[in-house]
Amino acid sequence: MFISKRAKVSGIIEYEADILGPSVIGEGSLIGKGVIVGYPTRRKVIQIKDRASFEAYDIISDGAIVGEGCIIRPGTIIYEQARLGNNIETGHNVLLREGTEIGDGTRVGTLSVIDGSVKIGTNNNIQTGVYIPPGTVLGSNIFMGPYVSVTNDRYPPSTKISGVSIEDGAAIGCRAVLIAGIRIGEGALVGAGAIVTRDVPPGTVVVGCPAKRVMSREEYDRKQKDYLTQS
Repeated sequence: MFISKRAKVSGIIEYEADILGPSVIGEGSLIGKGVIVGYPTRRKVIQIKDRASFEAYDIISDGAIVGEGCIIRPGTIIYEQARLGNNIETGHNVLLREGTEIGDGTRVGTLSVIDGSVKIGTNNNIQTGVYIPPGTVLGSNIFMGPYVSVTNDRYPPSTKISGVSIEDGAAIGCRAVLIAGIRIGEGALVGAGAIVTRDVPPGTVVVGCPAKRVMSREEYDRKQKDYLTQS
């Protein structure tokens, strides 16, 4: 366990967790075994790789912020300059890269990777194995099923990032792929396994490869209600 003298820790730190730089752990938060908070960026690590140690990392880290009432489960790595709000939960072995911002009440499932400079709103449900790259912007009250993949390079490999935007109340089904630069409108729904190559209008349900409109979200919600009430 390594806890920086510069860190401000009000939560509970389990054995073998490491808190680097001027990181802040809010009151009532639980930091699990093997978690690292404030891990320095790749550029910084490369600069000191010949003398790498947690003591050296502590010196160069700008720290991260974990709000109040969070549960950060074992194996999660939170890079420096990440900012987590209150009542956030991560599953096991989650990676949150530098510059990521996550709003209150969001859950990030086991083995998910949020790969830096991502903006995430409040009360989102991001399930197991989701990949979210730099430049992605998520609103609030969004559901992302297991192993959804978001992309940010329309002509890979290139140096141009084209972020995906997902608006409030959208739902993305298991293993869907969102192609760089698209927008998923408010309340839209993307079916499981879909490959979404163009914008999805608000309140629309799309399925398939490439994804195409099949109904409105209103129709979908009605079918869901009927299904749930069947005996």
